[in-house]
This record gives sequence, C-alpha cells and structure tokens, in this order.
Amino acid sequence: MKKIIIDMSFFVKANPRHFWIVGAVIIVIIVTILLRKWAVFLESNKAAEDKGKNQSRIEDHNISLSRSTSEGDGSHSSIRTYALEELKMATKDFKIKIGIGATSFVYLAELGDGRLGAVKRVLEERGGSQKMFLDEVSVLLRISHPNLVGLLGFCLEKGEQLLLLEYVPNKSLFDRMHTHEGQSSGILSWSNRLNIALDIARALDYLHSVADPPVIHRDVKSSNILLINDDQAKLADFGLCKLGSDPQTAGTPTSVKGSLGYVDIYYLNTGLVSQKCDVYSFGVLLLELITGLKSTQGSTTLAEWTEECRSTENLDDLVAMVDPKLNGDVNFEQLRILMDLANQALLPNSEARPDMSHILCKLSSCMESQELELPV
Repeated sequence: MKKIIIDMSFFVKANPRHFWIVGAVIIVIIVTILLRKWAVFLESNKAAEDKGKNQSRIEDHNISLSRSTSEGDGSHSSIRTYALEELKMATKDFKIKIGIGATSFVYLAELGDGRLGAVKRVLEERGGSQKMFLDEVSVLLRISHPNLVGLLGFCLEKGEQLLLLEYVPNKSLFDRMHTHEGQSSGILSWSNRLNIALDIARALDYLHSVADPPVIHRDVKSSNILLINDDQAKLADFGLCKLGSDPQTAGTPTSVKGSLGYVDIYYLNTGLVSQKCDVYSFGVLLLELITGLKSTQGSTTLAEWTEECRSTENLDDLVAMVDPKLNGDVNFEQLRILMDLANQALLPNSEARPDMSHILCKLSSCMESQELELPV
C-alpha cells in the first residue's frame, strides 16, 4: 500500500474544520483495512473449522473401530486403518482390477500374511463422496455375518478413499449366470440356485432383524452377490445402504437409489424406503435364479416380463418359465414355493409383502423337506 503524506498545516491554516474532515477520512481508511483483515480471518477460521469437522468424523470412525475391536465379540478383531502406501503396495499400485461399481473400482490385494483381499477404491469423480464412504465404513463396522462380505480395514488419506474387504474368489452371481466365461465352467444346478438364495435370505434377515440398528441394503442384485463356490454366497457393497429402524413410517421421501430392474416399484413411485425394498429386490433375484434371465428384458423389467406367467396355477406354465439350461432338472414342489415367494415379494403394496424372516423360514423348510425325501 502506498503511503499517503498529508501536509496538515496547510489545512489547519486554511480552515480548522478541514482538520476534522481529514481525520474522518483517515479513520474510514483504517476501519476499511481492519474490516478486510477481519473478513480474511473469519474465512480462514471457517476453512479450518470445516477441515476440523471432516477430521472429527474420521476420528469418530476410528473411535468406533477401536470400540468394535475391544468390546465386540472378536469378529472385528482384525479391522484396522491402513496407510495409503500399504494398500498401494498390496495392490501393486492398483494393478489388477477385479470389479467395477457405480462409484468405485475393486482391485486384488496381496496381504503380508499370505491372504488375499479386495481393495475398493471409491472415486469422487464417479460420485463417491467422502460422506458416502464414511457411511459405508460405519455400516461395515457394525455388522458381521458369514453371508456378508467383511471389512478388513480402510484408508482415508491424500484424497484416496479405500476399503480393504474380504476376498471372495469366484466373482459374482451375475458373472456366473450371464457371461460366457462364467457359464464355461458349467451351469448352476437347481440345488446350487436354492442354496445361493438361502444364503442371501440369511444375510438380509440378519441385516433387517439382528443388526442394531437395522440395515436396509438398497442394492440387492446378482452383481452384488459374490460366490465362494457354486453353493455358497455372500452379499456385498454397502455403499447405498441406510441405517435405522423402518423410515417408511415417518413418511419422508428420499432420493431413489438402486439398480434398474431390482428397484422396488413402490419406492420408485413414492421415494419411501423401507426393508420391504430389499424384499422386492430379493423377489427379482428369485426370478433371475428360476428363469436364468437378467433383471431387465430390453426396456421391460423381469418382474413385468414374467407377471402373467408367474401368476398362473398351472404347473406346466411354471415349468415353461424355468431356465432351459437346467434341462428340466428341477424339483417341482420347490419351484411352486419359490414362485409363490417371488410373487409375494413383488406385490405392489409394500406392506403386504412378507419380511425376510418369513421368506428365510419358507426357503429353509422346503429345502429340509426335500432332503428328508432323498433315499439313504
């Protein structure tokens, strides 16, 4: 700033009142400078406060992690925070891509103890905000079940948002059923399909009825079901899930999340999310396992495509819907039960749908009764 030198004697001699005018001008200049400095100070404080809030959220998750490992049942004992360099080294600088999500890429990781892991790299440029990332970490720290993909650790450093997850070796149910590579190892049998349905029913029943608070997954689909083998499956990807008791009763619409063909019609029309959204998606999954078809058929959903046929009481019509690759190797009584469960799960009125506990019970019973009928 240039220095302003004023010959005060001139103004005083000319007119004493000029002295007060000059003084007032100088005071205005000084006040203006001080106000600018104060504005800069407030702006820097706000930036620091925002940074502090983000850091506080990270620390809260670290505290939650610490509590999970020290007070829990031991299921989270191996979860920890990782340095970015550790995960870059484990993934060979994100070299081997094994999966793609809506907001992320997944990479194979070789852990120091010889185990394999999967690193989910959530990217802001694909819509993966830090809030979504921390919400997913929060959910994964609260849950543990054999049919859910488990969290091993996480990293939030230098703009990277990374989850180290349990590695499930045989890709997704979608890959197994709908890609040439997946089908090259053989077709999933009827028994395989029932076992996979049962495992996912167990996972959802745990999320809805056992987890505290309950969890609504909101993205149940075949590409989020990972196969240990042809008979065992785990539900993955908690990036869209919601915590808390059933929010539908609050009557507050939310933005619709999910995947085309699996999204609950009631949720799509009202924005009201509930556990019955997962029930609807599970109904679509049952249709997918029965028919061998994808969740969308052109511009039509699988639920709409099969609506007329699946409402029939005629067994021949139901059998005609079964995946032809099974060559008729199907238990007809089980087919009736699965189709009935799918129809109930896909009811337009979400409140009329069964909960996952009921579906799990029916699936378990029909499989147990079949096992009893097998010759010894």
